[in-house]
Amino acid sequence: MFGRGSNGDKLDAKRRLLALDSWLDHTFWRIWPAASRRWDSVCAAFDGFRARGWRRFVAEILGEGVTLGAAGATLVLALATPAFRETGPDWLNRADLSVTFLDRHGVEIGKRGVMQNDGIPLRDYPDHLIKAALATEDRRFYQHFGIDVAGTARAIVQNARANGVVQGGSSITQQLAKNIFLSNERTIERKINEAFLALWLEHHLTKDEILKLYLDRAYMGGGAFGVDAAAHFYFGKSARDITLAESAMLAGLFKAPTKYAPHINLAAARARASTVLDNLVDAGFMTEGQVQPARFLPATPKPTAVVSSPDYYLDWAYGEVRALAGQGAFGGKRVLQVRTSLDPALQRHAEASVEQMLRQYGDQYRVDQAAAVIMEPEGAVRAMVGGRDYGVSQFNRAVDALRQPGSSFKTYVYAAAFASGKYTPEKVVTDAAICIGNWCPRNYGRRFAGRMPLITAFAKSINTIPVRLALDVGQKNVIEIAKRMGIRSKLDVGRAFALGVEEITLLDHTSAYGTLANGGRRTPPYAAIEVTDSKGGVLWRHDRDTPQPQQVLGPHVVAGMNRMMLAVTEAGTGGRARLDGYQVGGKTGTSQSYRDAWFVGFTGSLVGGVWFGNDDFTTTREMTGGSLPAMTWRDIMAFAHQGLAPRPIPGVPMPTGQRPAVASAAPAAQEAPATFTRNLSERSTRVLNAILSDVAAARQASAGRASADHDPTFAAAPSPAAR
Repeated sequence: MFGRGSNGDKLDAKRRLLALDSWLDHTFWRIWPAASRRWDSVCAAFDGFRARGWRRFVAEILGEGVTLGAAGATLVLALATPAFRETGPDWLNRADLSVTFLDRHGVEIGKRGVMQNDGIPLRDYPDHLIKAALATEDRRFYQHFGIDVAGTARAIVQNARANGVVQGGSSITQQLAKNIFLSNERTIERKINEAFLALWLEHHLTKDEILKLYLDRAYMGGGAFGVDAAAHFYFGKSARDITLAESAMLAGLFKAPTKYAPHINLAAARARASTVLDNLVDAGFMTEGQVQPARFLPATPKPTAVVSSPDYYLDWAYGEVRALAGQGAFGGKRVLQVRTSLDPALQRHAEASVEQMLRQYGDQYRVDQAAAVIMEPEGAVRAMVGGRDYGVSQFNRAVDALRQPGSSFKTYVYAAAFASGKYTPEKVVTDAAICIGNWCPRNYGRRFAGRMPLITAFAKSINTIPVRLALDVGQKNVIEIAKRMGIRSKLDVGRAFALGVEEITLLDHTSAYGTLANGGRRTPPYAAIEVTDSKGGVLWRHDRDTPQPQQVLGPHVVAGMNRMMLAVTEAGTGGRARLDGYQVGGKTGTSQSYRDAWFVGFTGSLVGGVWFGNDDFTTTREMTGGSLPAMTWRDIMAFAHQGLAPRPIPGVPMPTGQRPAVASAAPAAQEAPATFTRNLSERSTRVLNAILSDVAAARQASAGRASADHDPTFAAAPSPAAR
């Protein structure tokens, strides 16, 4: 008994394991045949459902269809979700504000909202107007489900044959979806959202309601939205009373309102109207005999002065007013009059300057778009150019386009370095090779300059040094400084972060530079100065109802940065932006592969930003920020500063011989000559003074342009150092 020991225990354990193995074998031996018999019976039962021959083929197709359909439905839901987020309980009332905009002098400059006069029922429009719109824009409008598949296919074929865009494929419903919910940005994402929103509109509205909204809200040129506003603008009558020839001319405006606007190019407008008459006949809506009188007697617009409406500015200002209304700032009032900070003379000159530069140098630099923003350091936007032609594209490149700022982003890197307390403009650093992983930044000249003070590195736009600074002070701290100064777009850390590869908007960039011109105080950009109701009662005032400016940068940071910004124009890459008699601080910027070129700068009175590039992100022909952007900035700012005494830049002493302007309670934007005040109302006095000021400025600008045309600086190619 005592002799078994551990060997006996092992023997018992072995026996137990053998017994367990035997039980498992026996159990599975009994279960498996039973399970097999059950499986055979199940298979026999399903054999009755097995399809053979052609039935099997159909079943396979249906099965695959269900599988692919489920996957497609999931994909469609994922794509549709962003589009349907645009809809809400008040989607139809998004434009129910009726807003009349005034410039800074109190003169009307345009309207937005229900100025389309949607009070005219669809049945009151002439039948030939509706037919002309349908024949030209969407002949199968009453047959399709929101997307004209046949029309889209036809447009693709026609465009392929012509090797260009000669025919549009968007239905009226899709165009309405874009007008109500989306921007004019040309992206695949927008087209997908447009398609889903078109289906949504077709589900929630009748065809007549969709057509009515389209006729009321389409842009028709000359600042007019909707056919009734266009009929009043071009022909001086209601849309109820227009003739067939006038209907054809109005229907022709849907495609390109500026190109075919009769007050700008009557010949092109009449040619387009003739095409609309052809469409009426081709669609079977009218006979050739019915349209012949309109061919023989084409429409003639009423005599009117060619008015340049600041539409990009008005669109942005209207968005600001809508946001304030959504916050309850106007107590539910819907009919509003808004006095803005727009300077009409400066606006016209900025538009002309951008167009002149593109015409003169566009082919040379292979660039076809530009944008500009001029504002006061306190935030009031004086002028805005959102693109070359509002009639061709209503996409506002100053407000909505996200582009790489290039070296102009270095301002935030250096500001963060100064804020850390480790650096000053005189701090000596070394321009030498540096690598982060397999990425090694290089300078514009592909050489390194060795030891130099920071102020020189900034003025010469050295690339390696801001990379070192961002690593030293922390890229997240740079992002925080940029956000505090006014950048609202998303910024992410990365190897090339310090060289401006993150995308921002021109408006934000200009406003952020305004923080330096405003002594480190941050004020968001704004258009509305005062909002009144239909009876003249003041509902809102910017100086009364907005928060006071925030001090986001210390005095030593502002002083150091402004000294370096001044060095850019005095001895650096921004030399073409210098203004005689004024201190100018700024920074050039050129993005990767020369896709974007910037100059953003300021004086003691105004801040301005200029961007040049292409909508399709194609590269320019080595255009830098020190070339066209700096030249355009100088041309616009020279006009804006006529009659303004030099003001000091915060933290930078005025040069000897210059006398700073006497500070006044009103900002520079509100200054006007105090003349003709006797026996006139305050508003009349303001209007007359504004006219006199604009006329004097226009005369001086003409003389300035004449001399600039002979300035060899503008004709010379940019130096390789012009960044």
